Amino acid sequence: MRDPVVVATGQTYDRESIALWIESGHNTCPKTGQNLAHTSLIPNRALKNLISMWCREQKIPFELTETSHKSNGVSIPNKAAVEATRMTVSFLVNQLSGSQSTEAANGVVYELRALAKTNSDSRGFIAEAGAIPLLVRYLGSDVGSELPNLQVNAVTTILNLSILEANKTNVMETDGALNGIIEVLRSGATWEAKGNAAATIFSLSGVHSYRKRLGRKNRVIKGLVDLAQLGPNSSKRDALVAILTLASDRDTVGRLIEAGVVEIVAGVLDSLPEEAVTILEVVVKKGGLAAIAAVYNKIKKLAVLLREGSETSRESAAATLVTICRKGGSEMVAELAAMPGIERIIWELMGSGTVRARRKAATLLRILRRWAAGLDPSPILERPNTTVSGTSATTVM
Repeated sequence: MRDPVVVATGQTYDRESIALWIESGHNTCPKTGQNLAHTSLIPNRALKNLISMWCREQKIPFELTETSHKSNGVSIPNKAAVEATRMTVSFLVNQLSGSQSTEAANGVVYELRALAKTNSDSRGFIAEAGAIPLLVRYLGSDVGSELPNLQVNAVTTILNLSILEANKTNVMETDGALNGIIEVLRSGATWEAKGNAAATIFSLSGVHSYRKRLGRKNRVIKGLVDLAQLGPNSSKRDALVAILTLASDRDTVGRLIEAGVVEIVAGVLDSLPEEAVTILEVVVKKGGLAAIAAVYNKIKKLAVLLREGSETSRESAAATLVTICRKGGSEMVAELAAMPGIERIIWELMGSGTVRARRKAATLLRILRRWAAGLDPSPILERPNTTVSGTSATTVM
């Protein structure tokens, strides 16, 4: 897995494989069978960093990972190495349990943080040794005020541990853990701490039941929206990715709209267009008329993305505009039609975008032409994948 990405259900796949799956016309998650609320692929940077680190340790060129594994038969860690890791974890957790000062605790937590980055065995051993309840002690605002690095190290260790599926349950079921993570998200001592708390929310929301549970907590919604508005770009991105995952639950979308997510996301369309426009796509798809009303004055920004955005953001912008025009009626279509050169922009996307972008662009063009002819634009149905040659659209069966 050279380029791990996360789909709408929270599952991680190799980008090349899942992109081929989606391009083939599938709109479900291969593992869970759930319908994908959106088809954006979110980079799983934490996992990619772990893969890269392991490759460096094993002296395997990262870009040749797959072929090297097949041809050289790299062995998995032997039993002695695994036991050594277990003993190291046990020692560190015992040290943490008996720490008499925050400075001493910080040194141990830093070591656990580094160890939790290395592999699944280490993450499992750390949780089994009882580290999570001990780490929760250092999430509070009092610790953040006294020793900000300790709070950062503690929440980041929990983030690294949560990558392991079984540990998500350990975190969610540990007394005070979720509240501690939310406290860091809302009032952490540093932006790094807040961003890593948001990344932890994203990781935990990979489990469907936890996603719904997290989405019901107003403190989570408010914390993520505030971070997306006020944080530096790196922290904003962590918040937006978490928001996107939570937004796949329809009930959560209403809370996000009430919290002002449309305005906040529109404010970062220029700096973080891919994440922002994908959230708008999901919100207008699941949020009903309230979402359409909230996004009304963002139509021009979306039209600009159709022309100037990346491949992914152009696709999401087209999908968002299709939903807005269908649900919002003639007033929304008129706003889009008033954009200078909009038909030419749509034609360009039909000729150069992804398969899905071309399909959405073709639908958008038909909506505009129905509106211009005085017909109701909402009944337009999408056709199968469409490509463009010259001035005529050809259906690919």
